[in-house]
Amino acid sequence: MKLVAYPFIKRPESYYYEFYSEGSNGSVKKVVEYYRLQELEAEVFNLAFGNWDENSDRINDLSVSNNGDREKVLTTVAATVTDFIKDHPDAIIIATGSTLSRTRLYQMGIAKLWDEIRQQFEIQGYINDTWRPFQKGVNYSAFLLKAR
Repeated sequence: MKLVAYPFIKRPESYYYEFYSEGSNGSVKKVVEYYRLQELEAEVFNLAFGNWDENSDRINDLSVSNNGDREKVLTTVAATVTDFIKDHPDAIIIATGSTLSRTRLYQMGIAKLWDEIRQQFEIQGYINDTWRPFQKGVNYSAFLLKAR
């Protein structure tokens, strides 16, 4: 299954990607940024994602666009992961939604494309204070991803 992503712009020499969601509520700037967790020896990066808030000049991960393009937006976020891993093949990416429903949305996206994802990436889910290999139908509170 080949899903269509929005074109994105990567800032040179940074871990920052931006793209625009286009839909019923107009054009909405979205940002994906990878933050290195400095306290860990391994190259672990947190994936931050949300609408760009011009007033605060930062990502708002609680805003809701309701632009009718959720699948295309999530596909674009996944495309930034693939691009990021090309530059950082040893990186481990941690992702969790800003709310339980968003974490569940990420999980459903992973499950939907699991056969394709697991060919490129190893994914673990966090449940009961433990990281475990991802399985469909299990509700996780966070995800770890690394290239195979």
